[in-house]
Amino acid sequence: MRWPVVACGLMVAAASHGVPSATRLQFTDVTAASGIGFRHAASKTPVKFLPETMGGGVALFDFDGDGRLDLFFTNGAAITVDAAAPPDKRDSRFWNRLYRNLGEWRFEDVTARAGLAGTRYDVGAAAADYDNDGDTDLLVTGVGGLTLYRNDGSGIFEDVTERAQAAVPGWSSSAAFLDYDNDGWLDIYVGRYLEWRWDTNPLCLASDGTTRAYCHPRLFPPVPSVLLRNNGNGTFSNLSASSGIGAYAGKALGVAIHDYDGDGWTDLFVANDSMAQYLFRNTGSGSFAEVALDAGVAYDGDGRSFAGMGTDLQDYDNDGWADIVVTTLSLERYALFRATGSGRFEYASHTSGLAAATIRSSGWGTKLVDLDNDGRRDLFVAQGHVLDTVSRARQGFDYLQPPLMLRNTGAAFVDVSASLGAVFARPAAGRGAAFGDIDNDGDIDVVVANLDSAPVLLRNDGGNAGAWLTVSLRGTRSNRDGIGALVRIEDDQGRAQSGICSTASSYQSASDRRVHFGLGDARTVSRVEVRWPGGTIQVLENVEARTAVQIVEPAADPTAK
Repeated sequence: MRWPVVACGLMVAAASHGVPSATRLQFTDVTAASGIGFRHAASKTPVKFLPETMGGGVALFDFDGDGRLDLFFTNGAAITVDAAAPPDKRDSRFWNRLYRNLGEWRFEDVTARAGLAGTRYDVGAAAADYDNDGDTDLLVTGVGGLTLYRNDGSGIFEDVTERAQAAVPGWSSSAAFLDYDNDGWLDIYVGRYLEWRWDTNPLCLASDGTTRAYCHPRLFPPVPSVLLRNNGNGTFSNLSASSGIGAYAGKALGVAIHDYDGDGWTDLFVANDSMAQYLFRNTGSGSFAEVALDAGVAYDGDGRSFAGMGTDLQDYDNDGWADIVVTTLSLERYALFRATGSGRFEYASHTSGLAAATIRSSGWGTKLVDLDNDGRRDLFVAQGHVLDTVSRARQGFDYLQPPLMLRNTGAAFVDVSASLGAVFARPAAGRGAAFGDIDNDGDIDVVVANLDSAPVLLRNDGGNAGAWLTVSLRGTRSNRDGIGALVRIEDDQGRAQSGICSTASSYQSASDRRVHFGLGDARTVSRVEVRWPGGTIQVLENVEARTAVQIVEPAADPTAK
C-alpha cells in the first residue's frame, strides 16, 4: 500500500523551475479591520498557577457550510489567589468565541447564539464531523475536563458530553479526531497534560530565591491520555486500556496523525513536555504500540529529552514518507525527524538548518505547510517563552518572541521572517496556530492565538503567485470528512507530493481539513490519487492547476474483486 518513493534530487531540482521566491510572499495583519475583538484572558495571579502560562488554541472550520472558514478561540476564566474558588467564566471577557466568516476578511461574533461561551478554563479545540451528518462538530479541552459540542446544522452547538459518554477528567490539552479502526466513524484521542489541581499548586521561586515563579512541569506526575471509540450511535466508549494508549503516562501538549508506515492504519505522534516523545503505531487490530524509541523519535540527536510543545507530521522533502517536527523551549532546538523508510527516522535538526535557526526560540503552534506554493512545505511557528521571568533569569532570552517562518529551499530551511511583513518583527506570547485558505484565493493564511492578548490574523499576500491545488474530500463508506485519507499528486513536470486529510497538528488547535498543494509553475496535475481509510484507491487525471476540487468516495470499492 506504499506509494513509489520520489528521488530526493527531484525536490532540489524544483528550485530551478519558475516558482515564487520568498521575497514575493508577504503576510498582512488584518486583525484590526476584521471585526474580531477577542482577547485571550489568562487571568494571571500572584500565585502563578501553571495554566496561566499555557494559553489557548484556535480552530479554523466551516461551521455553517457556506464554503468559508470560520474562527473559534478558546479562553481562560476568572481565577483568584483563593485556590479553593473554582474558575469563573461568566464574565463575557472570559468567553470562548466563535466568529462567522462573512467574506472579504470580515467576521461576525456569533458566540451567544451558537452556545459556545464555555464553562471552564479552556485551552484547546478540535473540529470534525464525528456523527457524519454533514456539519462540523467541536471538541473543547480545558483544565478540569472537556466539552463535546454537536453542531445541529442551524448554527447552534449542543453540549452532548455526558449523553455521548465522552467526559474525560483532568487537564486535557490537544485532541485529535481520527478513525483508528477504519469503521467509518471518527474516534477521539485526548491528550492530557499532567496531574495538577488548583488547590495543590506548590510554591516555586525564581532564580533570585525570592520572586514567585511558575513551577517546572517536572514537579508534576505524568498522566495517561485517552482514546474514545465512536460507537456510531452518538456515543463513545473509553478504550484507553484495551487500545494500549492508557498504558503510557505522558505530558501531552501536541498531537498529529498520519499513516507514517504506510500500512493503511492511522498512527499518532504525541509531543510530550520534558520527557520522551510518543509515537503510537496503529497495529490494525484495535490497539497501538508505542514505538518512539525504536523509531528514533523519542529523544533528540544527543539522546536527551526536550520540552515538546507543538507538532506536525507531514512529508517535507517529498520522498513519500511523513516526517515529524516538534517545537521546543529555547536552547533545546526545534526537533526535526526525517523519515528514512520502513518506519524509521533520523534526527535532522542540524543538517536541515532548523537547529541553528531556533537555538534561542521557544515554539508552540506549528505546521509544515507550503506557504509560497512552490511545491515544498515550509515551517511556520508561533513563538514565545513559557516563563515571563526568563529575561531576568537568562540574559539574551526574551519572553515575547515574534513568529518564525522558515522557507524550505529544497536543500535546507532558511529563515525568511524578516522579509514577510511587520508582524514578523513584533514580539508576542504566541501559543496556538491554525492554518487554512480563509479567503479561498489559493494560498494558506495563518491565525495565531496569543497568550493574554489579541490574536493575529495573517493574510497571505503573494503566495498564490505559484499554482496550487486544493482537495476537499467527502467520504461515503469512510468517515464523511475523509480524515485519514492520503492524497498523492503528480504534476505535469513529474513532481510528486503527498498529504493527509486531517484537522489535527500544531498546539491545541485545529486547521482546515482541505488538503493543499503548492504547484509552482505547473499547469496541470496529471494524477490525483486518494487512498481512503480502508484502502480504496480513487484516481483523477489531468486536473487543471489553480483549482479547488471535491472528491467523493465511490459508494463501492472499484478495486474490489
